[in-house]
Amino acid sequence: MIPFIKPTLFISLLSTVLLLTSCGGDNKSSTNTANTKHVAITQIVEHPALDAARKGIKDELAKQGFVEGKNLKWSYESAQGTPATASEIAKKFAGEKPDVAVAIATPSAQALASSLHDTPLVFSAVTDPVGAKLISSMKNHKENITGVSDLSPVKRQMELIKEIVPSAKNLGVIFNPGEANSVTLVNLVKKYAPTVGMTMIEAGSPKSSDVLAAARSLVDKVDAIYIPTDNTVVSAFEAVIKVAQESKIPVIAADTDSVKRGAIAALGFNYYDLGRQTGKMVVAILNGKSAKEIDAEGVEKTELFVNPEAALKMGVTLNNTLIKRAKEVIKTSVTK
Repeated sequence: MIPFIKPTLFISLLSTVLLLTSCGGDNKSSTNTANTKHVAITQIVEHPALDAARKGIKDELAKQGFVEGKNLKWSYESAQGTPATASEIAKKFAGEKPDVAVAIATPSAQALASSLHDTPLVFSAVTDPVGAKLISSMKNHKENITGVSDLSPVKRQMELIKEIVPSAKNLGVIFNPGEANSVTLVNLVKKYAPTVGMTMIEAGSPKSSDVLAAARSLVDKVDAIYIPTDNTVVSAFEAVIKVAQESKIPVIAADTDSVKRGAIAALGFNYYDLGRQTGKMVVAILNGKSAKEIDAEGVEKTELFVNPEAALKMGVTLNNTLIKRAKEVIKTSVTK
């Protein structure tokens, strides 16, 4: 027989249950929520280099005690290569008010800087943060923004291209003229390519879908192709490799992850390490430091990756001296 419960007692019991449920059921859950830090991260597009940076940031946070699901709320959004989407993400983050916002690549960093005025912002993989008007200077800046630049060693990269293709006179560069970081790099190529006897020929690619056509426009015009750390082009890198293999044009990249995808060589940074470096800044802010107190940094250590098989597919044989200098020799090429 079901016992009779007075209506007033039932309502009282129900109210108690609902209250406990809304509070998480125990004090421990409530305490965890209070101690949880929120890091909101976004990147302009997904490709191996930027993905590696993001993983490095998250791993560094975990190493220093900020673990997702324990005491860290980790929000991630990709703009899928669209500036308008990057702006929408920035507005969303502004409403959420995370403890730290992180932007990977220049377009995402610019979008967040325009919308987030009270939230600390840490950028990663931004080529020229001063030129992009994110900060007034790398050191002793006044903005509540800091981070790590991935400005490429362009002069040394031009020397590498000449070493691989000694006869090269015309160098093709595919880039998105709408990316501030790419414009900075192209200007450096214009400066340093002539010092090793090369003339730069531009091929603009405003969207990832334009990369194939841009690569084809360079056929019969250039002796080699250089791909800077341009997010639009790198996201569609296989299109460049397809044209290069068909036309026997050597491709040298600025980021080492592209060598695994079919480039002949790259002198660049390990983007995972760059992410770890960025993560240290995020942790410092979570622990109470102001972004204004943290100088922006560059990455000084470079690594040489080579892909002998990819070189053969583009009509080039890498010399043993160069191969021995490489930190990593890719044995197989992804693109057939």
